[in-house]
Amino acid sequence: SARVKTTTVFARIMPEQKLAIVRAMKANGEIVAMTGDGVNDAPSLKAANIGVAMGGRGTDVAREASSIVLLDDDFGSIVKAIRLGRRIYDNLRKAMGFILAVHVPIAGLALLPLLFGLPILFGPIHIAFLEMVIDPVCSLVFEAENEEDDIMKRPPRDPEAALFSRPLIAWSLVQGFLAFVLVTGIFLLGLRWEMPEDEIRALTFFSLVLTIVGLIFVNRTFSESLLIALLRPNRSLVVVVAVVAAALGGTLLWPLASGLFQFGPLHLDDLAVTLASGIAVLVCLELLKHFWRERLKA
Repeated sequence: SARVKTTTVFARIMPEQKLAIVRAMKANGEIVAMTGDGVNDAPSLKAANIGVAMGGRGTDVAREASSIVLLDDDFGSIVKAIRLGRRIYDNLRKAMGFILAVHVPIAGLALLPLLFGLPILFGPIHIAFLEMVIDPVCSLVFEAENEEDDIMKRPPRDPEAALFSRPLIAWSLVQGFLAFVLVTGIFLLGLRWEMPEDEIRALTFFSLVLTIVGLIFVNRTFSESLLIALLRPNRSLVVVVAVVAAALGGTLLWPLASGLFQFGPLHLDDLAVTLASGIAVLVCLELLKHFWRERLKA
């Protein structure tokens, strides 16, 4: 175990020595990848965390013992596979974090009126609309998100590490709680100003949707600033945001939709408040992200 820490190259070694090297590196806490193509490589391919066999000239035994088979026998494909795997893993975590974060204010605003005898905000049609926003975001936007610039600079993750880790859960709850506080504040201000109930419902719903849009942008990156993430192209995000904006406009301008959603008219100052809620979520979470970046990347 001590020798492998200081040695760079082992030459002319036997199969059992390859196996010993792999086991020694794993004992030192390393994440070990082993490449090979022959029968004599099979034991160490099996023992490594990731065994990589040659698909063209490799033996059947080597391929069976491996986790990955290179069909083109090109070692450059390993780097591409690692990059793609890390991107998929990152995007899964981003989508899961977003799902948890976005349901905190939805659940809170659904329960708040029931607990304190306030006007009911959301009915089935409102929840259905929100889910029609959330589902495409998870299945289209985060799936299409490109990898972050530092993704290949990160050390290998622990194979035993949870996909939905405690830091990610905590960060998602922070996001959701902040969104809940902001939208609830707008709801209570509407009550204080004695606005009509249908206008309060429209104001609160629009604020919630725009904070959800803000959460989309926040969860696009774990390590980079918001400005860098905004410069990274994502066509699916543009399409989803455009569709959401058009749908929200329809709920106000189309009388049938306004009746179904039980929305009252919103004035320019009301729309400014809803836009400010989304911007406030972005700014606050961007400032807080500085304290979470290293834990989120782990």
